[in-house]
Amino acid sequence: MRRLDVFLDWGNEKIRVGTLAERDRRILLEYDVAFLNDPLPLSPFKLPLTDGLHEDEDLVFDGLFGVFHDSLPDGWGLLLMDRQFRKWGIVRDQISPLDRLAYIGNRGMGALVYEPARDMDEIGSLGAIELDDLAGQATRILEGSLEDVLPQLIIAGGSPQGARPKVIVGVREEDDHLISGATDLPEGYRHYMIKFGAIEDGPDIGAVEAAYALMARQAGIVMAHTRLFETPDGSRYFGVERFDRNGGRHHIHTLSGLLHASHRHPSVEYDALLRATMVLTRDHRQLIAAFRHMVFNVLAHNRDDHTKNFSFIMARDGTWTRTPAYDLVFSYGMGGWHTMAVAGEAQRPRVKHLLDAGAAAGVGREEGHSVIQEVTAAVADWPRFANEMGVSHDRTRAIGQELARLRA
Repeated sequence: MRRLDVFLDWGNEKIRVGTLAERDRRILLEYDVAFLNDPLPLSPFKLPLTDGLHEDEDLVFDGLFGVFHDSLPDGWGLLLMDRQFRKWGIVRDQISPLDRLAYIGNRGMGALVYEPARDMDEIGSLGAIELDDLAGQATRILEGSLEDVLPQLIIAGGSPQGARPKVIVGVREEDDHLISGATDLPEGYRHYMIKFGAIEDGPDIGAVEAAYALMARQAGIVMAHTRLFETPDGSRYFGVERFDRNGGRHHIHTLSGLLHASHRHPSVEYDALLRATMVLTRDHRQLIAAFRHMVFNVLAHNRDDHTKNFSFIMARDGTWTRTPAYDLVFSYGMGGWHTMAVAGEAQRPRVKHLLDAGAAAGVGREEGHSVIQEVTAAVADWPRFANEMGVSHDRTRAIGQELARLRA
């Protein structure tokens, strides 16, 4: 039997949630008695706050409840994790979900931590982070290189979610000195996630995402602080300040984990996002924010709109709100379709579909029209945002043509 203790770490306070145990390929959770005496709704849709043993019956995430699966990376992070397990002589078929959580330990996104964590001291010294070195190796690994992974890339790049290469770092903004941001940072540093491009992205993908962040803010969408990190060789990488580490650690739950809805294929439509937002937050303003997010994704041609690209944040008193938006960038999605359909339409949702999806969740037609007009005005200003961030002329024009087609 494998066992892990689960804690909720607020940064200045650490609460024992309970114990995860694996037996005969079944994963069980038992809450700590003290936690149930003063409970917090860590996953209110799928994980009841009751005593006894709890077992996930949906089996969407290899037997893990979605709230714990949210602690694990996917895509790029899993690739690095599996490379390290192979180096330790552990083949993929022998790796259990609890092994992966132990590997993450206290380095995951959000506030959940797992003990005993796998000892990572043998990986080596980290030191300062050089973005060009890590980006270069990330590209080679994606192309199939079997070279030893740099310690900085293992630690800084092994816990974030998402398919594209990225690292979590600490930034000393007075001189842009970078260190690993996987755990607590020294005074004077701030937590950031910095993204590298995938092979098919093109050299100015960082500038495109930075321009999209400006456009989203103009559209009324709440975003964390974003910026471009420029390196001596002229590369520019998109960075976003981590909202799960702003002023301490915060409990984050993705829509995927909340609903046990896989992000690897279309599993729910936007109505699920809107309804979940209203049920979870009980706040009509949060519903309108989610509706605005949907409208932006449609009008700005962000079709990589899967269930892990929407998240919620729980306050210390157990109340929930939406997190700032993230992963907003021009994308074609799977087969050119939205991953989450809008009122049944995934290929080319129109205003009618947006309004219908909103109305089904409680968004008034007048409210919906107002949001659509505001987002449309911001998206129409794409060339200005692209110019401000230095997006290439060809890329600016190509994206602009697609956005104009959507407004037609």
